Amino acid sequence: MNAKGKTKVKGQVSEPTLKRLPGYLYYLQKVQEKGLMTISAPTIGRDLKCDPSQVVKDLAATGIKGKTRVGYNTYELIQTLEGFLGFNRINEAFLVGAGNLGSALMAYQEHQSLGLKIIAAFDTSPDKIGKSVGGIHVLEYNKLFSLSDRLKVRIGILTTPNHVAQKVAEDLVNCGIQAIWNFTSANLNLPAQVIVLDTSMSSYAAVLLRRLNDLENKD
Repeated sequence: MNAKGKTKVKGQVSEPTLKRLPGYLYYLQKVQEKGLMTISAPTIGRDLKCDPSQVVKDLAATGIKGKTRVGYNTYELIQTLEGFLGFNRINEAFLVGAGNLGSALMAYQEHQSLGLKIIAAFDTSPDKIGKSVGGIHVLEYNKLFSLSDRLKVRIGILTTPNHVAQKVAEDLVNCGIQAIWNFTSANLNLPAQVIVLDTSMSSYAAVLLRRLNDLENKD
């Protein structure tokens, strides 16, 4: 299913819940470092400034339930969240577009683990091909097709210029990619079964700057 669509598969976890779960996980990892073995939804809600009932609902989506007057076992909750989000296993990805943003993502991966591992990057620029960023080699774009057949990668990260994003996305789909993390501003038109997650930097910047402007106008 395309992530942009309105249709929701029965039993599918909502996108807002999925976006909140990594925040819970990061918080719980910090709590565990302090030696706290159990934690309650009200405590999580208080520390993260959110409704405890929403915390319970979000965590229940993973299949785990807390105990009355006890709460959750911190270790078990962390393990459940990591497994549910896929952070405890390697999900290989190709990145296309080794410019500033693409390179930043490759460099970031060297120090962080999100269950997503970029195993190769592709570009058409001779200035970028052959270089290595964060331990990831930048290959000639045409090699995407032969490597896809051999490695069976299902995730593509798109950080190309906007005007080529649609063509590259179509190439990724033809190579067997089933999910695309789109960092461009292009509105991709792809088969319904392809998962597309849009994370446009310009869109987020627009929201941030508009809200800042609104705040300044209140003064």
